[in-house]
Amino acid sequence: MSLLVEGLLTTLALTGLSFVSACLLGIVVVVLRISTVPVLRGIGTAYVETFQNVPLLVWLVLFVFGLPEIGISFPLFWTAAVVISLYEAAYVAEALRSGVNAVAHGQGEAARALGLTFAQSLRHVVVPQAARKVVQPLGNIFIALTMATSLAGAVGVVELTRAANRINLAEAQPLLIFTGAGLCYLVLAAGIGAVVFRLERRFA
Repeated sequence: MSLLVEGLLTTLALTGLSFVSACLLGIVVVVLRISTVPVLRGIGTAYVETFQNVPLLVWLVLFVFGLPEIGISFPLFWTAAVVISLYEAAYVAEALRSGVNAVAHGQGEAARALGLTFAQSLRHVVVPQAARKVVQPLGNIFIALTMATSLAGAVGVVELTRAANRINLAEAQPLLIFTGAGLCYLVLAAGIGAVVFRLERRFA
């Protein structure tokens, strides 16, 4: 049971760290995506297309087993956190971009007419309006990210799913053990959903 608790704590840490990092990086990527400079837009688009079109497990295997081949290695947990953050940032950026695109085009033009720079119009005009529209999509990404952390177990991180598998190898009670692990994921997803619901109502 202690191993399952440790696995759950690892999942929580991996989820929280990856989501915060993905949001921060996603903001950078979405700024590139909506930039008025074609080269920057191209970089943002290339990033999103690259990470959205290659499965997360492939990235995990590449970073965990490929980088050491060229002399680059990091602790397993941090490698998984970085990979999940990079991967989910592409989805965060697209969710944010959809929110920005939902803001009336005239809002940005009005901001520029008032003399605001591109960065100022984003900060004071576009982002506050877009934020209300992306709460639900970001909540869905948060839940998907929580489930995706289970893939880290495939490359050696002892998170919830891998911990459950280790316990099952010793106890041979798959129904009980994996039902317990599944309930843990269910509680996490329900908790995130409840927070998102409250945020949606508050922003509304």
